[in-house]
Amino acid sequence: MAQKEKIPVYSLRNLLQEPRQQADFQAEHFSSYLRKHYEHLHRPHRHSFYHMVLFTSGSGSHTIDFERFEVTPYQLYCMIPGQVHSWHFTTPVSGFVVNFPDSFFKDFLYNQYYLERFFFFSGISTDCVFQLPVLLQQKLPALFEELIGYASEEEASPDLARVLLLQILLLIGNEAGPRPAKAVPEQKKMVLHNLRRLIDTHYRSVRLPKEYADLLYITPNHLNALCKDLLGKTAGELIRDRVLLEAKRLLINESKTVAEIAYELDFQDNSYFNRFFKKYEGLTPDEFRKQFFK
Repeated sequence: MAQKEKIPVYSLRNLLQEPRQQADFQAEHFSSYLRKHYEHLHRPHRHSFYHMVLFTSGSGSHTIDFERFEVTPYQLYCMIPGQVHSWHFTTPVSGFVVNFPDSFFKDFLYNQYYLERFFFFSGISTDCVFQLPVLLQQKLPALFEELIGYASEEEASPDLARVLLLQILLLIGNEAGPRPAKAVPEQKKMVLHNLRRLIDTHYRSVRLPKEYADLLYITPNHLNALCKDLLGKTAGELIRDRVLLEAKRLLINESKTVAEIAYELDFQDNSYFNRFFKKYEGLTPDEFRKQFFK
């Protein structure tokens, strides 16, 4: 197979073209953003920053970590750093885009993990795409317009932009968030939150639920019961899904052979990686890769 080009990772400095724009924050109308960057946006790519897009008109599709979504008016996309995505539009689109780095709120808020409280920044594709309720369809466009004004003013206080963006995030979290059928104790939510963070950090080398249970100071049975209760999945399935996601990202993101990817993901036996991938995806790694490089 011919060597494949790496899928690019864009930083804010890659995208900011106007000297008046603040270096650690970007907000503009999506039509303008699209004119400048469509050559890159319609191909699979990653960002090193948080990426929010609100559509107000237009149609097409958006693929995030191999999940495809139809673009519709008043649909919001909220992505975390590292997710692979691409856009494909069938009619002209309009709306708003906001990009900000992981550090944007860290010197402003006491809790450095504050953004993780928002369901739409979970990094799970199906959580980060949703239709705005009518109340937010009326409120958010004006707030985004105000945010664009702050982004374009060289002398504007960055804290004003932070306060306004935080207001937008809180409104979305309060009005568009899922309403659980039952109240979930904070302790359970914290254990699940910490489990996901640990899996994101250690999935290459730590594969057993028991190992994660030890890191969390709980029993494996308790961990599995909690995952089944809150997510409908076992801890083992969460670990497996994270390994599969990274395998798919690497298969389309790196100029590496399948054997090299298997080794990077700690599958010492390439044939085992092939069997693992086909069992859960229905395709071999090579067949999956060929879908993207025809």
